[in-house]
Amino acid sequence: MIPAVAFLLLTYLAASVPFGLLLTTLYGGSDRDLRVEGSGNIGATNVARLHGWRLGLVVLAYDVAKGLLPVEIARLTWPAAPLVGLATVAAVAFLGHCYPAYLGFRGGKGVATGAGAMLAIAPWATVVAAAGWVALLLVTRRSSLASLGATFVLVVALGVLQPGALPFGVLLALGVLWSHLPNLGRLVEGREAAVLAPARKGRETEVTADVVLAAGPAGVGTSPPPLWKHPEAS
Repeated sequence: MIPAVAFLLLTYLAASVPFGLLLTTLYGGSDRDLRVEGSGNIGATNVARLHGWRLGLVVLAYDVAKGLLPVEIARLTWPAAPLVGLATVAAVAFLGHCYPAYLGFRGGKGVATGAGAMLAIAPWATVVAAAGWVALLLVTRRSSLASLGATFVLVVALGVLQPGALPFGVLLALGVLWSHLPNLGRLVEGREAAVLAPARKGRETEVTADVVLAAGPAGVGTSPPPLWKHPEAS
């Protein structure tokens, strides 16, 4: 059986893999570097901001797996392991994503990886928190606000559904808060970039008489074709 210390080391190294940076380099279709554009974060939401939600959701799945798989493997390897042991594995995965050895210990925010770990430890509370994240993202359009709000929802849900995991949930919430301190500063200054575009309300340009006249009777910028070119004229 693999020693526990070796397993934790492997967990850290696996969680350090920057899937956001790798996948956008391979499939992003541009030379936009996550580390210098958008929020500067290598996680799924910055991928979605710069490369679209299709690739962002793929990165999200990989980042969730960073936390989910190590905890599940540890559960299968050591069936009698106490909750604190699984929580330790989860914490190492979280730290690996936030402080990856391959990128000079400058990584992501750890929200998806932490959610994956909590999905293995407390699935129902995590589902409730994930629903809160989606709702807050749709309302605020900012991933940082959604993530911070979702960690609060997670703590409350753990207190109701699985109190034994509440201490780890509180530690995870503090870790997410710590990783989002720069975002909080941008939020206060009004500089935090949105992930979702605002819904369009009405026309994007004001309709004036000049605009209507320029559009012509066909409603476009050019006049309709002459009658001799019309299909019914032949």
